[in-house]
Amino acid sequence: MSNKRLFLILFLLLWLVGCGSSTASTPKSTEAVTLTVFAASSLTDAFTELGQLLEAQHAGTTVQFNFASSSDLATQLAEGAPGDVFASANTRQMENAVADGRIVGEPVNFLTNSLVVIVPADNPVGIESLADLANEGVKFVSAAPDVPIRGFTDQMLDNAAADPAYSADFKTAVLANLVSEEANVRQLAAKVVLGEADAGVVYKSDVTPDIADQVQVIEIPDALNVIAVYPMAAINDSVSPETAQAFLDLILSDEGQAILAKWGFGPRPEQ
Repeated sequence: MSNKRLFLILFLLLWLVGCGSSTASTPKSTEAVTLTVFAASSLTDAFTELGQLLEAQHAGTTVQFNFASSSDLATQLAEGAPGDVFASANTRQMENAVADGRIVGEPVNFLTNSLVVIVPADNPVGIESLADLANEGVKFVSAAPDVPIRGFTDQMLDNAAADPAYSADFKTAVLANLVSEEANVRQLAAKVVLGEADAGVVYKSDVTPDIADQVQVIEIPDALNVIAVYPMAAINDSVSPETAQAFLDLILSDEGQAILAKWGFGPRPEQ
């Protein structure tokens, strides 16, 4: 074998060894991702837990939340606010986000919720049933008209007004007692907890452990109640569509649905 050929073989072997050692010594890097989730305020506790779970499952991922009323969130998206996932407390605000071109893919309904009346723990005016919300002198609190909980409350009051067990002017009488319109359902609940209102209608899931001993819950008859359906979807300018999808998948998983149920939400509706 010629010296020239031997030199070439040795050079190739050394080159291959060098490449192999370089590859072995280079650690795999984990790309840092910050996922921004726009979520209805009623989802605060459950989504905070789900975000922590996603972070544990995906190294390098940080989940930050923008919790507010769905109407405020939809407005922020319409004005160009960047984000990765939008979870709304009603279909109307999701439809607004879709119409504004901020949603990619088809929104998915991921849970249900229902309404209850809450009163302060000492129940100063003695409210015992839904009908008592129309009593003179009751300080009733709700949310602003474009906030989902207000829309569902109005719908429930319409149902009651159409029921022979209630008067035709029941809704009018209840709204005549309205003393405050809050920006979101959590602020509404806080008004009742603080005794600044005698009653309010909230989602069942809003009676969280931190306020459960500070309020009394009065059930709304099933025939009058309203089932809220929550949709979610990825936002069109997501910085990490793969991570956004991972969060959506987690919410739909058995583990994710169990977390939502733990925080008082109803099951995902039939698709």
